[in-house]
Amino acid sequence: MALITETNQQYYQGAQGFRGNGTTGPFTTTFDTSLVFTDVDSWNPNNVNYALNNFKIYTSTTGFPGSWTEYILQYNIVNNTITFNVAPVNNLFIVVQLKILDGGQYATTIPEEAIGDTVEENYGTYQYIKLNDVVDNYMVGYVGDGKIIQTAKKSDVVFFAKRSLQEFSYDTLKSIKSQELTIPESLSLVIPQDYVNYVALSWIDSHGVKRPLYPNNNLTINPYSKLLQDEQGIPTQDNFGEDLEGTSLTVERWRTSNADRLLNGQALSQLDNLAYDVYGDDFGSGPWNWGRLYGLDPQYSNVNGWFGINERDGKFTFSSNLRDRLIVLEYISDGLAYDLDTRVPKMAEEAMYMSISYNLLANRSGVSEGMIARFKKDRRAALRNAKIRLSNIKLEEIVQVMRGQSKWIKS
Repeated sequence: MALITETNQQYYQGAQGFRGNGTTGPFTTTFDTSLVFTDVDSWNPNNVNYALNNFKIYTSTTGFPGSWTEYILQYNIVNNTITFNVAPVNNLFIVVQLKILDGGQYATTIPEEAIGDTVEENYGTYQYIKLNDVVDNYMVGYVGDGKIIQTAKKSDVVFFAKRSLQEFSYDTLKSIKSQELTIPESLSLVIPQDYVNYVALSWIDSHGVKRPLYPNNNLTINPYSKLLQDEQGIPTQDNFGEDLEGTSLTVERWRTSNADRLLNGQALSQLDNLAYDVYGDDFGSGPWNWGRLYGLDPQYSNVNGWFGINERDGKFTFSSNLRDRLIVLEYISDGLAYDLDTRVPKMAEEAMYMSISYNLLANRSGVSEGMIARFKKDRRAALRNAKIRLSNIKLEEIVQVMRGQSKWIKS
C-alpha cells in the first residue's frame, strides 16, 4: 500500500474539492494535515476563533475562476469530516482550502483569502515520521509475546521516546532553527522560547550575505547581579532583606561605546587607551598604518561586531555598530517545543527504536547485563548510522572545495 495519500492539488495548493449531492454530508478530507476547528462556533467569521482555523471553505455554482465565494453558513467538523447544517444543492462545487502564504486561488476579495502557512509547513514532511507514529510502531513491532520485550507500558515508551528525541536533537538530528530579526535601539533581543544553545549569529548585508558575529566573552561581561552599595561599598537591602539592584554600568558602557571601531583595527589615534592595550606601542594610526598591525589578536580582528548573552534578563546583547542591523539567529531546540518539532527523520527511525529498547531494558529489574550490553551496542551502532545518513555529505561538493587545493600560491 502506498504511503503517499495526498493528491498533487492537496500537496501543492492545499485544496480538496467536493460536489454537493443534496445532503448535508459527510464530506471527509484526506489531507495529511488535520483540520483545526476550535469549537462549534468556529464556522462563524464573526467569531474570534474563526481566525484560528487553518482552512477556509469556498463554494461556486460553476467552478469558474472568479465565481467562488467564502462559505459562511453553519457547519461542523469532527475528525476532518465536514457536516453542513444546510444541504448543498446538487453539483455545487465545494473546496476546502488550507491556509497558504499566497491566500489560495479561490478568494475574490482580500478578506476572503486563506492566508497562513499551513500548506508550507507540510512541504517536505515525507522525510519525517511523527513521534506518535514512532511510539505506535514500537508497540507493534517490539513489544508482545515471543519478543524480547514482552510487556511495556505505553507511557514508558512515550517517555523514553521523548528523551531520545531530545538527545538526538543536540548532535544527530537536523534540529537547528533560525530566526530573522532586526536589532532595536536597546541593542538586545529576547532569547527564543524553545532555545537550548546557539549555533551562530550573523548580520545580513545589502547583498544577503552572512557576516558572522562573535561572542564578546573576553571583551566584556553581562553581570548577573547589579547590587546597589552604600558609601562604604556594602550592598544595601530593602525592608524584606532582599538585595537592592540597579542597572549595570558595565552593560551601559559597552552599549554606548565605540568599541567596535577601536578593536577592529580602525583605531582613531595613538592616544586611544583601548587601542593601545590591544595592539601595543607600535600599532600606528591612520589608514596608512593599518597593514602594520603585526600583533593583531584574531579574537579581536572582527569588523562585524559582537554579541553576548545576558543570562539574568534572558536576552542576547549586541555591540553598538549592530544597531538597526538585520541578523539571523541560528539555535538548537530540543525537538519537543512544538507539534511540528515532534517528528523524527526516517533515516534516524531505527536509532530511535534502539534507544527506546535500551532504556526500557536498562531500567527494568531482572534483565541480564549481557542483554543490556547488547542493546547498548545496538543503540550506539544505530545512532552512528543515523549520524552518517543525516550528515548530508555530497561527493560533488567535496570535490568542488578540494579543487582549490591544486592552486599554486606564490609568495
